[in-house]
Amino acid sequence: MPMNATGVSHIAICVRDLDVSLQFYCDRLGMSVVSDAIQDTTTGGLPHVYAHHRATRRQVRLAYADGAKPTLTMTSHPGDDPDGVPIKLDQVGISHISFSVPDPKALAENLAEQGVPLAAPMDVWTNAEGRVSSFYVYDPDGILVQFDAGG
Repeated sequence: MPMNATGVSHIAICVRDLDVSLQFYCDRLGMSVVSDAIQDTTTGGLPHVYAHHRATRRQVRLAYADGAKPTLTMTSHPGDDPDGVPIKLDQVGISHISFSVPDPKALAENLAEQGVPLAAPMDVWTNAEGRVSSFYVYDPDGILVQFDAGG
C-alpha cells in the first residue's frame, strides 16, 4: 500500500546554538519563526530516536514565506552539547537543504558581502555567460545550504 503522502511537512536539523542559527536563517536569509517551544524528550517515542539521553529540547520552526511548507525545524538541547559533524554530499545521510530563489547570483553576492562562507569561490558557481544557477554556503554549524534557480 502506498503511503499517500500529500507533501513534506518539515525538514529538521540539530544545531549547536539555536540563537546563532536563528541569526543566520532569519537575519541573513529572511526566514521567520513560526513556533518556538521547549519540549520534554523523555516521554513518548522520543527516547527511542535519540543517540543519547536528553531531558529537553528547544524546537523552533521556521518558514521561508507565509504559510510555506515544508518548514525548517531546528532543535537544540539546552545545557547539553550535541555531538557529530555535518556531512558532505558524498556521505550517507541528509547532506544539505536547498531553496529555490529567483536570482542565485545576487543572493550569493549578498551573502558573501555579509561574511557568510561560500562552499567554494564565486567563480566556481559562475558559468561562461556570467550566470549562477546554483551555489552552496555553510550555515553556522557547517551544514550545507544550497540555493538554486528552481526547476
